[in-house]
Parts: sequence; C-alpha cells; structure tokens
Amino acid sequence: MHYDTIIANGTVVNADRTFRADVAIKGEKIARIGKGLVRTMNPNGTRIIDAKGCYVIPGGVDVHVHLALPFCGTTSSDDYNTGTRAAARGGVTTVVDFAIPYGDESLHKAVDNWMAKAEGKACVDYTFHVAVTKWNKHKHEMESIVKRGLPTFKQFMIYEREGWQADDAAIFGALEKVRELDGMLLIHAESSRVLDELIARHHNDAEMKKLGARLHGITRPNYIEAEAIQRAITWAEVTGGRLYIVHMSTKEGTELVKAAHKRGLKNIFAETCAQYLVLDDSVFGKEDGHLYACCPQLKKRPDQARLWKGLKDDTVCAVSTDTCTFTRQQKAMWQGDWTKIPMGMPGLETLLPIVYTHGVLKKRLSINEFVNKCCTTPAQIMGLGQRKGVIKAGYDADLAVIHPTKKIKVDPKQMETNADWSPFEGWPLAGFARTTLCRGRVICENYKFCGQNGWGRFLPRKSAGHL
Repeated sequence: MHYDTIIANGTVVNADRTFRADVAIKGEKIARIGKGLVRTMNPNGTRIIDAKGCYVIPGGVDVHVHLALPFCGTTSSDDYNTGTRAAARGGVTTVVDFAIPYGDESLHKAVDNWMAKAEGKACVDYTFHVAVTKWNKHKHEMESIVKRGLPTFKQFMIYEREGWQADDAAIFGALEKVRELDGMLLIHAESSRVLDELIARHHNDAEMKKLGARLHGITRPNYIEAEAIQRAITWAEVTGGRLYIVHMSTKEGTELVKAAHKRGLKNIFAETCAQYLVLDDSVFGKEDGHLYACCPQLKKRPDQARLWKGLKDDTVCAVSTDTCTFTRQQKAMWQGDWTKIPMGMPGLETLLPIVYTHGVLKKRLSINEFVNKCCTTPAQIMGLGQRKGVIKAGYDADLAVIHPTKKIKVDPKQMETNADWSPFEGWPLAGFARTTLCRGRVICENYKFCGQNGWGRFLPRKSAGHL
C-alpha cells in the first residue's frame, strides 16, 4: 500500500503504553503502526517525517475554549483564525467551544452563530457544547440539538446579569433531560448569592484603591465553588444524569468529587485547567495583577497540589484551558474596579507545554497519564473517542511530535494567539509541538504554524459521558 505520510523513528505514546514505531497515514486516517515501515514499504512519493528522539502523541483535545466570545462589554480577541493557529502550534488538534444564546435566541440559532464563526476560519477540528440559559424555553429543543450531533450542554450557576444563570430547578431538570438523551451536562459551579453578597460588601472606593485586583480573589473564597459543586453532585446523584464540572479550581471541590466516586457515582466527572495547576492568587498583588482575572479565579498552592493529586488518582479526568483571550487594552477597561475586568486568559498554545513541563518533567504525571488527561479521556468523555485521542489504525491522523526536553521561552511576540501578553510569559516550557498534524495534514512544522484556514472540520457526536 502507498502511504501519504510516515512519521518514522519516534516513540509512540498512548494512554496505556509507550513503544517505538512508525506511524503511516493514508488520506486523513492512520493506516498502520509498526516498525521499519520506511524500509519495508518502499515509500516513493511518501512524505517522511523523522521523529527520532521525540515522542509522537495523539493531538491534544481542549474541551473548554471560548473563541470570539462577547463577554464583559467586549469580545475575546482570539477568534477561529488566531485561536486555532495557536492550538496547532501547541499540539492541540480538536477544540470544543460553547454556543451561547443571547437574548431570546433559540439553541439552534446559537449553534448557527457559532458555526458561522468557525466555518472557513478553523485550522483544527471543532465542535460545541450548547448553553441552556432559558430552561423553560430551551428544554424543548434539547432533543433536536442532540440529533444535530451536539449531546453536551452547559449551565451556569452565576452570570445572572448576562442572562445565563440557571437555578436549582433548571439544573435538576437538565440533568434528567441529558439522562434521557444519553448526553451530559457541564456546570459552571459557583454559588451566586453569597458571591454577589461578598462582591457588594467590598465594592467601595476605599477598598478598591487599597487592594485593587486582589479583591477578585478575596470575594471568591474556596467555599463559593465547593458549595456549588456539592449541590450539583446532589442533583446528579438524585437524577442519574451525567454531570461534568468545568474548570474545578479548589481542593475542597476535588474532595467532593472524590467522595462521590467513592460512593459509587460513575456519572460525576470533573476537569481542571492548566492555570489552576501552576498559578496562585499571589499574582493579583503584581502591578499588572488585573490581567490574571479569570472565573473561577486562581486559588492557592494547596489547591494546586490537590488538583495534581486528583489528576493522578483519576478524580480529575481532564485538563483544559477555558481559553478566553483579552488583550492588555481590553483588560484595562477595569480602571481600578475589579468587577469590570474582562475575565479570562489566553491558554490554547500553552496547554500541552504547561502540563508536560510541570507534570511529566516534574514527575507528577507519567508520559502516559499526560496523554490520558490531555488527549484520550477528553476525547472519550465528549463522544469523540472512536476517532480522536488515540494513535490507532482507523483513527484520525491527529498527531503531535514533541521533543522530550527542548524548552522554548514563552514570548507573546512569537506566538500565534492574538494576545500581547501571556500568564506564562518568560517561562521556559517543553512540550511545544515540533510538528502537528490534523487529519493527516501538517499544520505546524519546526515549531511554526503552516496550516490552512478552513481545514478544521465540524465534529458531530452521538452521545457523551462514557468512559
């Protein structure tokens, strides 16, 4: 058989094993995995990518991104052009965004809007979670949304002002509905009433002048997340609906998920994000501390340690980014009032490097666990496990070649993201993709983006929440 591409001489890493092999690609699929394919297959006209001394891993799957999101009075600066170019350079070949209705829009209109953002621009593959923001209206559309290939839904326990907030009854009902539809509900878990009370208590000129961005952390203590996670787990336990807690940031939340698993609840899942593993709330005391405002906000070092442990013992099933990029100029909208900071940070380009450098190289995770948490399990749990996240014949040829030790210093001027800053600026990180392939096409070569707008394809899914 003639192959289009062979990645030769590399060390193939899947979640379950590591082995020396060549990977042969035909069209958009992995065709064969074996030793000596270059020598035995007489590959005239075949592109040979030499991966000697490097790992060959499945393309990363970031299941939590926000591209071109209208939020906090502006729009996030990474769209499906710059955002997916950044993904490619970081070794990420699949992203999952959120289709959010605005005003009285239907769920289908929201999906149409986000499809339009991606089509013709995306350089990597994509799909969407669909936000259910008006339960009594949107519940009637959920079945048809699943038939459209979108079985994952999102509800927010906060953001009343934006019109996104779901109360307990709505969450209870949505969990019942996803159980019926073989889907899964994603929850942003923070307790809004107490959070709003704490914000109101500290929202005065004297404290804002004295404490600045540190108030962002002060008004979001750990119990704001933990209490909300406890409620969500309770409703999932009662209904049997599959629950996925997004961007979990606290040790208390991790313990609650661990306890649920210990009780035998197999329908409870939780992710964390790269920033919660390596940054803490001391950054808010910096001169540019407002740049680091995200939601939930960065916590403390004991929280980091518990999240790493949670990844190791499978309490936490995936690492994502919650990418929501704002430039320095956009962040400056706060003008000293922390409640007006556009919340979010760039992260797609540095997801794999952060987890690889601070996980694998620091002996917190094995190389297989790294692949499991950034590639394999995210694909499986979101209903993409039959084509993404594994190096296996018949799967999409989504691959990243990474050098085990080569480090590159994070420099926004050299990155693809449309951000003029990075939370990891100046950090030396290994794990950037030397070469990235998405469905057989090389989209990053020699650490530089070389892909094509519009190559990314929408990925319909049938179900979610299965591991």
